[in-house]
Amino acid sequence: MRAEARIDLNAVTKNIEHLKAINGVELLAVVKADAYGHGLVRTAQAALKGGATWLGVALLEEAMALRDAGISAPILAWLVQPGSDFQQAIEKDIDLAVSSMAALKEISELKKKARIHIEVDTGMGRGGFLDEWDQLLSADFSQVEVVGVFSHFARADEPGEQQNLTQLENFKKAVAELSAVGVNPPIKHLSNSAATIKDAASAFNMVRTGIAIYGLSPDFKTLGDSKSLGLKPAMQLRAALYLVKAVPAGSPIGYGASAVTKADTKLGVVAMGYADGIPRIAAGAGVFVGGKRAPIIGRVSMDQFVVDLGPDSKAKSGDWVVVFGDGGHGEYTADDWGSASQSICYEITTRIGPRVPRIYEPHVY
Repeated sequence: MRAEARIDLNAVTKNIEHLKAINGVELLAVVKADAYGHGLVRTAQAALKGGATWLGVALLEEAMALRDAGISAPILAWLVQPGSDFQQAIEKDIDLAVSSMAALKEISELKKKARIHIEVDTGMGRGGFLDEWDQLLSADFSQVEVVGVFSHFARADEPGEQQNLTQLENFKKAVAELSAVGVNPPIKHLSNSAATIKDAASAFNMVRTGIAIYGLSPDFKTLGDSKSLGLKPAMQLRAALYLVKAVPAGSPIGYGASAVTKADTKLGVVAMGYADGIPRIAAGAGVFVGGKRAPIIGRVSMDQFVVDLGPDSKAKSGDWVVVFGDGGHGEYTADDWGSASQSICYEITTRIGPRVPRIYEPHVY
């Protein structure tokens, strides 16, 4: 094996317990996109063990996979467009988000009543009712069961930002207008991970947490890092050194010779590349080996990248290195890799490809 993503399921469970304690309401664990790269089914099971009462996914096929795995907890799928297999969703007891009159019409025509959550655009400018809101208020809901109403924050990771308060007020207004026409969903959910942690006023009776259940901060610059938030990163990415070799000063490295060694040194060729999810543009990250950080040198290739081990490194071909972990030993973190790639930690874990096996352990570090 040349690389592996080691997933600490106990960390997921503990993160859920910690997040639930913050607001004391129901928690929907967001496990879309293969649970942000951690593995859909195993992560969902760990989240439920920690006290999550709902699971949330983007795609209907993700919800189906959870049902096929024997998971019976309530599941909400929210990126389900008109023309989808709504009938199968109902048969599998999957709740559906509705953001348009077209979707509501299709779902209402099914023989069995569907459980729906009305999505409202409160200022994100993405999914949710906006221009069709008045039509929705005059719609016939007799052929569906309206279980929930929800929206999504655009800037919850920026505490104090006025748009957060505006969206909260818009959501309250939408809930009131639905109530005025006799639609009173028992579940109201607005909070994402950042709001779950920092905005108790937006909790209502359920929060939706994604990145935080994996032990990562929604934004380490504005909210603090994982440790300061009481979270434990669940993924450690490791890889083997395909080759270690000494090179002289002035050696060009990688495609385009974008880097040149400044002194005699040792290089390590890591057996992962952008085909495995390592960002090609990463600059400033690297690996942890022999108790030290070894930075990337040159461009990331499809199946490999090169790190500068330093002239005194004792590393040898075949050794394992940590690409990222929780940072507790000095290793790079998913946040470090996100910054090095002009991105965020969400993308780093989610993009780890299927060529990298997930190894599940109760304790990784």
